[in-house]
Amino acid sequence: MQYAWVHKLFKVRVTFCEEMVIFKTHNVPRLKNCIGALDGIHIRVKVSNEDAPRYQGRKGYPTLNVLAAYSFDFKFTYVLSGWEETTLDSGIIKSVLTRNNNLKIPQGKFYLVDAGYMNRIRLIAPYRGVHYHLKEYYVRPPENANELFNLGHASLCNAIERAFGVLKKRFPIIASTTEPSYCVDTQNEIILSCCILHKYLMGVDLDESLIAEVEEVLHSHRERAAPTPREGDEDARQ
Repeated sequence: MQYAWVHKLFKVRVTFCEEMVIFKTHNVPRLKNCIGALDGIHIRVKVSNEDAPRYQGRKGYPTLNVLAAYSFDFKFTYVLSGWEETTLDSGIIKSVLTRNNNLKIPQGKFYLVDAGYMNRIRLIAPYRGVHYHLKEYYVRPPENANELFNLGHASLCNAIERAFGVLKKRFPIIASTTEPSYCVDTQNEIILSCCILHKYLMGVDLDESLIAEVEEVLHSHRERAAPTPREGDEDARQ
């Protein structure tokens, strides 16, 4: 029983490799210069009643909007924390690209962003109006160039779910939905500190069993969410 995690690790590694093989087999030329992706998470904070409306979001309690860039080895390459929940994504992206300590994107390279963001120079979103999520391609393979691109896009972006999952597993202090006892400024410093420590630890202590736990949970979620062929077609039309 003490080696049960090894079997879990093998299972999810095979699953992860299958997903990446699907993408690499399709060999989407337009993604060859991709170096990572940008996405955000919302982390609960404590604010005054006066400030609460600016931080109130879909979760029903005040949260900070944290935008992160990541590479495909579970490491964050840029983190911008401290945004109120109600801040528009477009405003955050603009700040990421134009502030003094902005995200540096090498010439000829680009990051992926989800459909909630607009295409910009060196930031590429998926095609709208066609299948995107991996669960939709469990039902049937891509049927045209745009769907093929979206499959590659989704396969690569799936890595940030793992990155955020591992981050929260390592540091439950930022994963809790219980109101913290410290102020929002302190919470912001905690978030940034956890991201820095996470990047360091991924370089010296990969902790395969922790990654296995996260990947197994994500794989289980995708399996339960996999649509029928009819549901997949309806999703694409929306």
